[in-house]
Amino acid sequence: MKYRIIPVTPFQQNCTLLWCEQTGKAAVVDPGGDLPLIKAAIAEEGVTLEKILLTHAHIDHAGGTAALSHELGLTIEGPGHEDEFWIEGLPKQSQMFGFPNVDVFTPDRWLEEGDRVNFGEVELQVIHCPGHTPGHVVFYHADSSLALVGDVLFQGSIGRTDFPRGDHATLIRSIKEKLLPLGDEIRFIPGHGPMSTFGQERLTNPFIASRFG
Repeated sequence: MKYRIIPVTPFQQNCTLLWCEQTGKAAVVDPGGDLPLIKAAIAEEGVTLEKILLTHAHIDHAGGTAALSHELGLTIEGPGHEDEFWIEGLPKQSQMFGFPNVDVFTPDRWLEEGDRVNFGEVELQVIHCPGHTPGHVVFYHADSSLALVGDVLFQGSIGRTDFPRGDHATLIRSIKEKLLPLGDEIRFIPGHGPMSTFGQERLTNPFIASRFG
């Protein structure tokens, strides 16, 4: 599996294009906006986009979903059903944060812990990691030692928990019980900012490293 990070929206959210090297079939994770940038990347890589995958339904991650799905005839998989209220609130979110007006959508498939999502010959494992939002999921590709963690974990930081139905203790538990056990060598693409590894964050991230308390 190959990937390309496409920062989008004023929040520079890490939309990610994933594709199967054998078949050229692709998925886009968290198309928050700036659809011309996303479509240009797809054309440059010469891949065929099959579906949209969502880690969670905040506007900077999901704002472009309805338009992209409608334009290209893509199925939508994710996030977890507990994020439905965030999807229903996308128009209000767009007004609050100064985004273009967006449409509400219903995913073709809500995702749960242990599910699998596929494109081409690639299979991703779905890990439910609530805390930032209640229905937040992470996509994990064991063969590539790569995880797409949305806004659960960042280099040197963690996701906000002051939004509706966010919970700090739940987020820390998701990181320590769901992500870190995957292995120190696992690289991750966060929702914002540079990539890191779980090992680096376990040792140095002040929110989860034991040496910080």
